[in-house]
Amino acid sequence: MTMDQATVFIIIAGAMVMFVWGWLRYDLVAVAALMLAVLIGVVPADHAFEGFGHPAVVTVAAVLIISRALQNSGIIEHFVKVLEPARRTTSLQVAASSTLAAILSGVMNNVGALALMLPVSLRDASKAGRSPSLVLIPLSFASLLGGLVTLIGTPPNIVVSAYREQVVGEPYSMFDFTPVGLMLAVAGIVYLSLAGWRLLPERVTAHDQDTDLAHVGAYSTDTTVPEGSPLIGVRIRELEAMCADEISVLAIIRKNVRRLAPRAIERLREGDVLILQGDPAALQPLADGKRLGVLGHDIDGKETLRSDDVAIVEAILLPHSPIDGKTMRSVRLHDRFGINLLAVGRQGQPATARLKNTTFKTGDVLLLQGETQVMDQALKELGCLPLQDRGLQPLRPTSRVILPVAIFFCAIAATAAGLVSAPIAFTCAVVLLIVSSTISLSEAYASIEWPVILLIAALIPLGEALQKTGGTGLIADQLLQFASGSPVWLVIAVLLAASMWLSDLVHNTPTAILMAPIAAEIASGMNADPDRFLMAVAIGAASPYLTPIGHQSNTLVMGPGGYRFGDYARVGAPLQLIILLVGVPALMLFWPGA
Repeated sequence: MTMDQATVFIIIAGAMVMFVWGWLRYDLVAVAALMLAVLIGVVPADHAFEGFGHPAVVTVAAVLIISRALQNSGIIEHFVKVLEPARRTTSLQVAASSTLAAILSGVMNNVGALALMLPVSLRDASKAGRSPSLVLIPLSFASLLGGLVTLIGTPPNIVVSAYREQVVGEPYSMFDFTPVGLMLAVAGIVYLSLAGWRLLPERVTAHDQDTDLAHVGAYSTDTTVPEGSPLIGVRIRELEAMCADEISVLAIIRKNVRRLAPRAIERLREGDVLILQGDPAALQPLADGKRLGVLGHDIDGKETLRSDDVAIVEAILLPHSPIDGKTMRSVRLHDRFGINLLAVGRQGQPATARLKNTTFKTGDVLLLQGETQVMDQALKELGCLPLQDRGLQPLRPTSRVILPVAIFFCAIAATAAGLVSAPIAFTCAVVLLIVSSTISLSEAYASIEWPVILLIAALIPLGEALQKTGGTGLIADQLLQFASGSPVWLVIAVLLAASMWLSDLVHNTPTAILMAPIAAEIASGMNADPDRFLMAVAIGAASPYLTPIGHQSNTLVMGPGGYRFGDYARVGAPLQLIILLVGVPALMLFWPGA
């Protein structure tokens, strides 16, 4: 092993450890690994940023924008109407919602497809009196299965396709993934619908769905501003600061008029009745020095804290939210957005730390109170998806749906026919969608998952360095010696399984970037056509079913479903076995090689 090979191995291994550890976000880890490789000299400085112009990066960004445009068009509301009769049994609901999620994820981002279907599935489960923990992991897995069917269904397909262009001079077409991917998607959905959901415990009962995450009254109390109190004339924000921002003023009752979610600049008056929320220890300073009257009894927050103008919304924290990793204290929800945080749920249970000190994480379920007219915009800025009380939006005119769908399918047709490459076709589609006002320019920028873009762009030069230094050849030689005399199908199975298990621990995109060159080297060493090997990597990298950290879709359903880490393996291990048993013969059938 040369010094350069050892250096690249160490850098990549260190990045993998950091991905699994999760102490730093994966995009920062990837960029830091790239910069270290440049400073050491294993990646030339003039090649460091070539990943940003890579076809895979351009295609992923364009597909993310198109996904948002399709959401804006209202086509989803037309599709989900078919789910209404399917809630009679759990198997029917899982089958219907999983099928639709798979179809959507075949033409848009996996997380986007899940985000569209998640509120609908929760609503249907609630109306049927069914635990959401029985249906949400199947929904997440179905969104991943659907991504196997097309080139744009998941980033690993795009990455592997771009690498194939380097190897054989031509990328995969839009539907080269369909024969094998469709078989796997159908087999997976049948399993999830008939048996998979039965392996899941009822972590969250149907009754729990109607409790707004936690009984707010358990954290709330009422008190008065007595005559002569030094708090008369004090602003709400100043009152909260006196308790180190450990309490929130949820409502003021003044002259028998209830004012919910008062503004931070509102001043207290003599005789005001305050409804406060916070830990009893945090409320104690307000009871000292006759500032406030005697703290009252716990109140029924659900009935007292909402009205026609003030809503209580349960929302899930999406990946790449601007408040991910921050605390309530640092975000200052009340000052910036005029909304109060009532409770935080994690894995179906209230967070154990004080609200003001709780660090937000992707998948957390937040219970928020605020004016209805500002809530939607606040949720968008916070990167949150509302879960409860969100039915279907009114169906939009068909004319509003036709144009964006027509633009999208023209791009698909142009790519499938080989008229233009995928990056060109989908970038042209983005331009047309913006010009036609289906999506605004600001929405287009906001819809791009920049951490994913940075991850891919930073890891591509590292993957090329591993290849140019001979690292991939070294790994492939070791694997070929191990597999000496083994049939091709067994080597394919090992590659597929290794890619699946690696993607369970790290992001699917690094798995594809690192495993694709190894697969090509193995194919070359066996004098075999590389397609079967590359396809095995694409399927494996896009199939993380054992852990909640393998894909953002898995992380998103953890909170609403109240899942534990091991729940994923209960359903995911049999599904990965199905992927192997169906995928390997399918690859041998549809990609027979030379």
